[in-house]
Amino acid sequence: MDKNQPKSLRRQLLIQLSVPLLLVLALGAVVSFTVARHIGYMVHDQWLLDSAMTLAQQVKYKDGSATLDLPKSAVEMFRWDSLDLIYEEVVTESQTILSSNAHFPRPPKALAAGKPYYYDGTIEGHPVRIVALALERQSSAHEVVTIQVAETIYKRKAMANQVIRLSAPLQVVIQILAGILIWSAVTRNLRQVDDIAARLVGYQLEKLLPIRDAESAPLEIKPLVTAINGLIQKLSESQETQRRFIANAAHQMRTPLANLQVQSQRALREQDPVKHSEALHDVFNAVTRQHRVVQQLLTMARSEPGAQDILKLHPLDLAELAREEVERWTDQALAKSIDLGYDGPDAPVVVEGDPFLLRELVSNLLDNAIRYHGGGGTVTLSLHTQPTRLMIEDDGPGIAEKDREHLFERFYRPPGSHSAGCGLGLAIAQEITARHRASLEITPGSGGKGTRATITFS
Repeated sequence: MDKNQPKSLRRQLLIQLSVPLLLVLALGAVVSFTVARHIGYMVHDQWLLDSAMTLAQQVKYKDGSATLDLPKSAVEMFRWDSLDLIYEEVVTESQTILSSNAHFPRPPKALAAGKPYYYDGTIEGHPVRIVALALERQSSAHEVVTIQVAETIYKRKAMANQVIRLSAPLQVVIQILAGILIWSAVTRNLRQVDDIAARLVGYQLEKLLPIRDAESAPLEIKPLVTAINGLIQKLSESQETQRRFIANAAHQMRTPLANLQVQSQRALREQDPVKHSEALHDVFNAVTRQHRVVQQLLTMARSEPGAQDILKLHPLDLAELAREEVERWTDQALAKSIDLGYDGPDAPVVVEGDPFLLRELVSNLLDNAIRYHGGGGTVTLSLHTQPTRLMIEDDGPGIAEKDREHLFERFYRPPGSHSAGCGLGLAIAQEITARHRASLEITPGSGGKGTRATITFS
C-alpha cells in the first residue's frame, strides 16, 4: 500500500475495534470451554469418589482381617458403562487383594486416611482418571484398606467435544452481531464529520460566518470545529483589516491628491516667477503631507493585529533607540524654539520588540508633542527601569478633557486644530504598544500642564 495514500478513519476505527473484540470473544470461548471441561471433570470425579465410597461400605472386618463380599450382580452393575471402562481395586496394607479387575499403578504420594486423592494414569493401555482412598483404621488390630476406582476418559472427551460443537456456532453468531453493531456505530457517528464537511463544501467565503452548532458537537469533534471557527474568525479579522485599511487609505488620500492636482495645475499656469515659486512651494507641502499620510497608513497596516504572524520580536536597546529619535527630531524642535531633551540611563535598556515599529512609536509621540506645542517650551523623553517605562512629556497647551476619550480614534482631530496632522499618530501608537504587550496612557503633564504619554512594558 502506498504510504502517501490517505487513510480511512472509518477503516482504522473498524480494525481497531474489531480486532480486540475478536480476541476477547476468542478468549471468552477458550475460558468457557475450560470452565465447562473443569465442571465436567468435577462431576465425573465425584462419581468416582461415590463409587469408591460404595466399595468402602462393603469392607468388613473379621478376626482383624478385612473382607469384601460383593454379589456377582453387584460387581457387574458397578463395572458396567456404555462408553467407558470401569476398573477397581481393593487391597489391604499387607497387599492382600480383596477385589480387582486390573493392575493399578501406585498413587504418586502417600495417602491420608479418609481423604480422596485424584490422579491420571494408564491401565491396560487406556488413559484413565483414578481416585485413591485409604480407609481409616478402626482399631489397632485392623489393617488399612486402600480402594482405587478408575474410569477411562472417553465420556470426558465426548463432553468437551459437545461443548465445542454447541458453543462454536454461538460464538460465530456473537462475532457477526458484534461486527454489525460496531460498523453501524462507527458509520453513524462519523456521519457527523461528513455533515461538517458538507457545510464546508457549500461555505460562502464572502460572509465568513462560523460553523453552526459548534457547542453541540461531540467532544471528540468539538476541538476540530472550534479550530475551524477560530481560523474563520482570523480570516474575518484579516479581511476586515484589509477593508478598513483600503477605506482609510481612500479617505486620507483622495483629498490630498485632489489638492496636489490643483496646486500642480496652478504652478503650470502661473507666469509670475514669484507666484510660480509660491505654487511650487504649496505643491511641495502637499507632497510632504501626502508622504506622511502614506507612511502612517503603511505603519498602521503593519501594526494591525492581523499582521501578527509576520511580526518578529527581538532584543533591542530601547535607550539607544530613544536617544537616536530625540536627535532626529532636534531640528523640528529648534524650528519652534522647543528645548527637546533626553533623560534616561546611558546603559542599555533591553526589551523585546520590532525596531521599525518601536521607532515609529517614539517618532509619532515626539511628532505629536512638537506639532501641537505652541512653541518656546520643553519636550522631554525620559526612560525608567523596573518596570521599563518610556515617557514623553511637554509643557504645551495640553488636551481638553472632552477630547481625551477620542484620542485613540483614527482620523480624530480636536476641533479647531490647525495642525497638518491626519489623526493617525496616537491610533498607530496604541496599535504598536498593544503588539508589544505594553500599555499606553495619555495624561496631563506635571502640575496639570501639558501632556504626558507613558508607555509601560511588561
